[in-house]
This record gives sequence, C-alpha cells and structure tokens, in this order.
Amino acid sequence: MDGAAVGSTWRGPAFPQNSISTLAYNQPVVMTPKGLLLIAEILFGLLVWILVGGTDYFHLPSLCWVMFVAILCWILTVILFIIYLTGAPNRAPHIPWTTLALCVNASATGLYLIAAVVNTATANETTRGRHNYKCWVASACCAFFTTLCYACSSYLSYKEWRRTQETDPQ
Repeated sequence: MDGAAVGSTWRGPAFPQNSISTLAYNQPVVMTPKGLLLIAEILFGLLVWILVGGTDYFHLPSLCWVMFVAILCWILTVILFIIYLTGAPNRAPHIPWTTLALCVNASATGLYLIAAVVNTATANETTRGRHNYKCWVASACCAFFTTLCYACSSYLSYKEWRRTQETDPQ
C-alpha cells in the first residue's frame, strides 16, 4: 500500500462563512484582576472540595457543611466565570451584572469564612498524624486562601457597583 494513498478525507463540519455567534470568547477578562481572582477562587475551591471529599468527612456534620459550601460556591464561581468569559454582560446590559457579582462574592466570602473556621476547629478536634487530619488541615488552609480571594473579589465588585451607581442614578 502506498503511504500517500492512506489518509482521512474527513474535514469536519462545514460552517457557513457568515455565521454570527451570540456568545463569544472574551479573552481579555482572563488577564484582569477580576478574572485572575475568579481563576484562583475556582482552583482553591476545588482543592478544598478534593481535600475534604477525599476523607471520611460524612461522619462529621461540620465537615458536611464545609463540603456543601465548597461545592455551592465552586459551582456559582464557575458559572460566573463562564458568564464573564462569554461576554454575556455586554450582550445583556439590562441585567444588573455588577449587583449580581457583588451578591455572589459577598455571600461566598461570608460562607467561606464560616466554613474555614469550622474546618479549622474540626481539624483541631481530630487525632493528629492521621490521613484525615492532614487533609483537613490542608483544606482549612485552602479555605482561608479562598476566603481571601472572595474578599478581594467582593472589594472589586463593590468598587464596580459604586461606579455604576454613580454614573447611572435612578
């Protein structure tokens, strides 16, 4: 068999040349402080989720709370990141995106602060040297980093919300 004759002729789906997508990739948002904080929140939140979820946390109701907060905030942050990444705030200006971001970030800051303190208190109650203890201490550390990221995002969201309120009085 000739090597030149063997090959695939499939070229993928044909798209019309004049198609206009309603959602576009907004790459510059990734390099802004808001985008970098969202990425940090997603990564640290995922670490909290993995470190607590990798143990037998379900025996302690306090760690079930930490897991609930970690999953809930992680999902909301991923959704908010996708919203900003697709440029939806520019396409739907009638939605109060600054107020939404402020509410999500401020709520996540409060919830994660409580979860980090609960996680730390639970880790102190367990027997040192066990696998669960090490994971819970690491997750408490990551939870405090996540809280710090959400607090910074809340501050940036508040500044943006104030700017929109001053320029758009109702």
